[in-house]
Amino acid sequence: MRDITDVFLHILHQYGSVDMAEAEFKKMINEDSELRTEYREWCDAVGSSEKNGFLDFCEEYMDSQESIYDTLNDYDE
Repeated sequence: MRDITDVFLHILHQYGSVDMAEAEFKKMINEDSELRTEYREWCDAVGSSEKNGFLDFCEEYMDSQESIYDTLNDYDE
């Protein structure tokens, strides 16, 4: 089984825009029942709704990236 977060990251990096990445992901889960099942399981595991799961992941990912960037800037000062 693939790691669903790897799929999220791949799409997010491929499109660079959360809105475009979300649209592509929705298209993917509509066409791939296995991916849809994995997504549902992931949403259940993290306590997110299927409607907002991808966006919740993106928000958390962006926050973690900003945190890493801020930490690196602190070392430069």
